[in-house]
Amino acid sequence: MLDTNVLMHDPASLFRFQEHDLFIPMIVLEELDQCKKGISDIARNARQTSRFLDELIGRTMLSEIRDGIPLSRLDVAKQQNEGCSGRLFFQTNRLESVLPDDMPGNLPDNSILASTLALVRDDTERQVVLVSKDINLRIKASILGLIAEDYHNDQVLDDISHLYSGAQLLPNDFWETHGHSMESWKDPTGRTFYRVSGPLVKSWYVNQFVYLDNESEFEAIVRSKDNGSAVLELAKDYRSAQHAVWGIQARNREQNFALNVLMDPSIDFVTLLGTAGTGKTLLTLASGLMMTLEGKGYREIIMTRETVPLGEDIGFLPGTEEEKMSPWMGALHDNLELLSGADPLNNTQWERGATQQLLMSKITVRSLNFMRGRTFLNRFLILDEAQNLTSKQIKTLITRAGPGTKIVCLGDIAQIDTPYLTGTTSGLTYAVDRFKNWPHAAHISMRRGERSRLADFAAEVL
Repeated sequence: MLDTNVLMHDPASLFRFQEHDLFIPMIVLEELDQCKKGISDIARNARQTSRFLDELIGRTMLSEIRDGIPLSRLDVAKQQNEGCSGRLFFQTNRLESVLPDDMPGNLPDNSILASTLALVRDDTERQVVLVSKDINLRIKASILGLIAEDYHNDQVLDDISHLYSGAQLLPNDFWETHGHSMESWKDPTGRTFYRVSGPLVKSWYVNQFVYLDNESEFEAIVRSKDNGSAVLELAKDYRSAQHAVWGIQARNREQNFALNVLMDPSIDFVTLLGTAGTGKTLLTLASGLMMTLEGKGYREIIMTRETVPLGEDIGFLPGTEEEKMSPWMGALHDNLELLSGADPLNNTQWERGATQQLLMSKITVRSLNFMRGRTFLNRFLILDEAQNLTSKQIKTLITRAGPGTKIVCLGDIAQIDTPYLTGTTSGLTYAVDRFKNWPHAAHISMRRGERSRLADFAAEVL
């Protein structure tokens, strides 16, 4: 039994239950019809679900509908799931069921519960499972003795703690076990490389950071893997003032790793995951300004984010696209205020204001709502609050990248504000997991806050 929110979350869910039969009650079709109008993702998904259902029914006779429509008749079923052999049943007659007196049947959720109870009563040979992304509906179903489950197919991981971190701590005996046939060399630019082999190499990914937590302070990035060996490049130390990026120095190991991949022109896609105060936005902006204004590697910086409010929505905003996005870009303005004063030569208020105006001339703020159909050429694209995007939305954004464009996705899995999204189903989690094998992508999980002692203590105890 499918709830409406499953279909509106993922229209292709119809084809992802393998050999199981699906049942759609009439109230679900009514809810899909009510939600189909508009340009939101929910409306688009409702319309796509209706198209799938229309294609499945086609010119099917009523007797065939009652016997169940094979889901495998559509080509999309094979694309989504090779083992899709179940049938789709619609409610073709009134299902009589007795609900408790305090659960009126005219509410959509309660109507779905009533239909599920009737199926359990009438079809005793098969197990009936209600699939819904609505937690309260699953709670009510459990109280009534029904089996209810969440929709798990879109989950990237079973446990968010298993998400790829982008860095691996090496054992203290690493050189004894992996250095017996080691090679080392320097390229013409002065970068140091090591070729190592050993049992740990199989678990590494390209552009993953490896480090030793001892007095050697060894930090390196995996550049390639081949036949049981790997090439490591010694990481650049951005903690020192001589390697500062737009006046910003790394304060910890994760920040140093982040600056290494942000400043690397060979890496086209970067994901930075961490709690508030870890420096994700500041480091990304500093790197973007350095590579745009001094390195001339990009034409401009584009910054965007999902507009999900923390509290009550403030309603429509006047002005241009950038003016409408301004309230959502507080993090941009806060960090620019710091970056415009990072140059010690700019001591006066006028000089800091002129610098900030220059920086803003190279930064464009855009809304995600207008990303479809665009192609960004030679841009440094920053997507903030990426944890609030679905996998389909993040795909829509990343596929906008043209030649010479770098995309950086920032987010905190613990701060998801979008309904029906969790840490295991977030688009940011999806991107981290899918890009970890690509040689032009990198990911860093940042755990140590550097905002202030007050912010660090509050994040720990509140």
